[in-house]
Amino acid sequence: MPSLTSHLSGPLRGVVRVPGDKSISHRALMLGAVALGQTRITGLLEGEDVLCTADAMRAMGAKVERLESGEWVVNGLGVGGLLTPDCDLDMGNSGTAARLLMGLVAGQGLKATFTGDASLSSRPMKRVIDPLSQVGAVFEASEGGRLPLTMTGAQDPMPITYELPVASAQVKSAVMLAGLGAPGETVVIEPKPTRDHTEKMLTHFGADVRVEELDGGARRITLKGQPELKGRDVIVPADISSAAFALVAGCIVDGSDITVTNVGLNPLRAGVVETLKDFGANIEILNQRIEAGEIVGDVRVTSGLLKGCTVPASRAPAQIDEYPVLFAAAACAQGESRFEGLEELRVKESDRLSVMAAGLKACGVELQEGDDWLAIKGVGGTGKRVPGGATVASSLDHRIAMSFLVLGCASAKPISVDDASPIDTSFPGFRDLMEGLGAQFSEREA
Repeated sequence: MPSLTSHLSGPLRGVVRVPGDKSISHRALMLGAVALGQTRITGLLEGEDVLCTADAMRAMGAKVERLESGEWVVNGLGVGGLLTPDCDLDMGNSGTAARLLMGLVAGQGLKATFTGDASLSSRPMKRVIDPLSQVGAVFEASEGGRLPLTMTGAQDPMPITYELPVASAQVKSAVMLAGLGAPGETVVIEPKPTRDHTEKMLTHFGADVRVEELDGGARRITLKGQPELKGRDVIVPADISSAAFALVAGCIVDGSDITVTNVGLNPLRAGVVETLKDFGANIEILNQRIEAGEIVGDVRVTSGLLKGCTVPASRAPAQIDEYPVLFAAAACAQGESRFEGLEELRVKESDRLSVMAAGLKACGVELQEGDDWLAIKGVGGTGKRVPGGATVASSLDHRIAMSFLVLGCASAKPISVDDASPIDTSFPGFRDLMEGLGAQFSEREA
C-alpha cells in the first residue's frame, strides 16, 4: 500500500460504529470450535488477524462460515475434538491468536506448526511456552522461543496452578484454554486484574469458572476441566481499542463532536476512558447496557483543551493497546504528561514505546523516554499545534500507523506514515470512517 498522509482537519463530526472487538472475536471463534453444536456470532471483526483465526479453526476440523447476513456460524467439535491440521497455522500479525491457540492445542494431543508475519515472528512466546510445557505440551521453537514454532499437545494434559510473573491476559487465557482438556481444576493467579473476556466467554459457553479476589488486588481464577461446552449466540461489541482513535481525534481537533456506538466498556479494558477524563476531555457514556455478559455503551466526545496528567502504572492492563494514541493526545495537551508502567509496550507488534517516541520527536514533540515510562511535553494551548511535517515509520504496527494519522488531523503540517497496510489487521475501513467524519487523508507512493 502507498504511504498515507494526514492533513490538518476541520471539525470532525458524526455518529459511527467501529469494527467488532478483536479480543472477543478471537475467543468466540476458538470456543465455538470446541463447543458442541452451533455458535452464531454477530459483529465479528473481519480484520486480517481474526480471519487467520477462522482459517486455523477450519484447518483443525471446525466448520466456520460467513453468512450473507454478515453473521458467522461455527459448528464445533467439542472439547478434545480438534484434528491435527495438514498445514501450518498462519497467525498473521496476531500475538493474541498465536498465544491463545497454543493454549487450546496444548490441552489436546495433536501437533501443529505456528507461523506469522515478520512482526509476529519477532515477538517472544516463552511466556506461554513455560506454563504450557508444565501442562505437558512439547515445543520446537525458533531461536529465542519465537515463531515459526511446532508444538505437540499433551496426550494426558495435567491441570496446573500457575502464578503469572507479570499481568498478562494472553498468558492467563492460554493456561485456561489448555485446562479445558485436563482433568481436575486448572488455577491461574494473576498479580493484578487483566481483561477477563476469556473467563466471561467460557462461562457463557457453559464452563465452570470461579474468580476470587485476593489481597493486594490479585485474583485467583479456577477452571473445572473437561467441560461439555455448548454452542451459543455471541454478540461482539465494538472494539474500544479501535474506538480510541476516533475518540482521541474528537478530543484534539477543534470543533469536533463524535459519538461511537455500541462500544465494549468492560472495566478491565476501558482504561482509555478514565485517562481521557484525567486529561480533562469532554467525554460521556450514553445508553449503557449489558450484552452477552459485557458492558456496552455509546461514547461521545467533544473537543476541548486537554491538560497534561500522570497516568499510573496500575492502569496499564486496562489500556495497554491504547497507549500509542494516548501519546498523541498528550502531545496536543497543555503541559507535561507522564505515563508509567510501560514495559509491556516493548514486546507488542513493535517496540511501541521507542517507535512512538521516535515518531513524536520527528514531529517536533519534546519528550523523555525511560525503560518503562514516557514523559511528553504537550504543545497545547490557544492557537498552538504539534509541528508535524514528518514521515513516520509504522514498523508494521497498525496502532502506530493509526495514531500518527490521528495526530496529523491536529498538526500544523501533514504527518505521513510510510506503510498503512497493517491497519487492516485490526481496523478494516479505518480510512473511510475517519474521512466520513471529516478527516483529510491522501496517498503517495512510499
